[in-house]
Amino acid sequence: MAEAPAQPVLSRISSQRYLPALRLLAVALCAASFFTPAAHANGKKQQAAAKKPAAVSKVAAKPAKASKARTEERVVRGGRNVIATVRKSGGKTVVAVQRRSVVRVAEPPRQSFGQLAGLHHSQDPLDLKSSVALVMDQDTREVLLSKNDHAVLPIASITKLMTGLLISEAKLPMDEPITITQDDVDTEKFSRSRLAVGTTLPRGELLHLALMSSENRAAHALGRTYPGGLATFVSVMNAKARMLGMKDTRYVEPTGLSSSNQSTAQDLALLVAVASQDSLVRSLTTSPEYQVEIGNRTLQFNTTNRLVRSPDWDIGLQKTGYISEAGQCLVMQARVAGRKLIMVFLDSAGKFSRIADAERVRRWVETNRFAPVHTASSQISG
Repeated sequence: MAEAPAQPVLSRISSQRYLPALRLLAVALCAASFFTPAAHANGKKQQAAAKKPAAVSKVAAKPAKASKARTEERVVRGGRNVIATVRKSGGKTVVAVQRRSVVRVAEPPRQSFGQLAGLHHSQDPLDLKSSVALVMDQDTREVLLSKNDHAVLPIASITKLMTGLLISEAKLPMDEPITITQDDVDTEKFSRSRLAVGTTLPRGELLHLALMSSENRAAHALGRTYPGGLATFVSVMNAKARMLGMKDTRYVEPTGLSSSNQSTAQDLALLVAVASQDSLVRSLTTSPEYQVEIGNRTLQFNTTNRLVRSPDWDIGLQKTGYISEAGQCLVMQARVAGRKLIMVFLDSAGKFSRIADAERVRRWVETNRFAPVHTASSQISG
């Protein structure tokens, strides 16, 4: 009689009383292999060594290979510029962190309106870096130098000179507190300000900061709190420009952050002539520095025109301005060689170029007897 084939081991011990023990044994074996991989590997090697004694010498002869087998390495990215390498070897974990250098590609500078119009190709005997310039005697109205003085361009923070003049002429209470609000935050150029939302200062101090250090939130708050509100204030700005004969000037807001605030050198010379007769505007625009108390802090603000501190200059009024569309801008009324001169420089290329242009003009007036220089006939009235 033929013998029945042997059944598998699990079939022979698959009674209900052995199954729980088998499951527990399997879990224990898995846990042991997870927590002691080195022991498990060594156990396998010992079994292999017992079966093949000759192989022991081969394994022992190459310890580096065995060490590599016990080393585990993986790379973890901690952001775009950080890489961490985690290496596990011999029961130890080593983490190496690398920070990759960031390569930033500089964007080309935006061209000003004057550059786009080709005004920088215009030549002048002083080799000025400003594409627009006008120098005139305030008393005689004699034009000493002119260059593209009819060109209509953005005027940046020169706008604040009109803002300050109107606030001064309105005779509003200068001690009235004004609070900076979210409406005063720059959403045009996203410029920074040291006047946080919620800051409260007297109107007079806001006017000081707007004219001396070109504080944008201060200037906007002055226009916003003008009787009738911001829209009324802008209308008054344009009405004042028309009254002064500034026929090519247009304002859309009180700070100059918008490139839609535009004028010409001739128009701005008219504004400087009138503003220089306002004692408050003269005083605030030529102030070198000013401190304000905000809460428990004292903040110092400085002039944007370093010529104010120079002993070589006798400045009666000044205002600077800059946005990329306008370039570097500067207007001044100063006494040079015994003459009260009005100087307008617009769309100057280079951070300090407007100052250098003013210095060139001063030296030119002081050291030369000259005939008026201009690129086109210029006549200032008013």
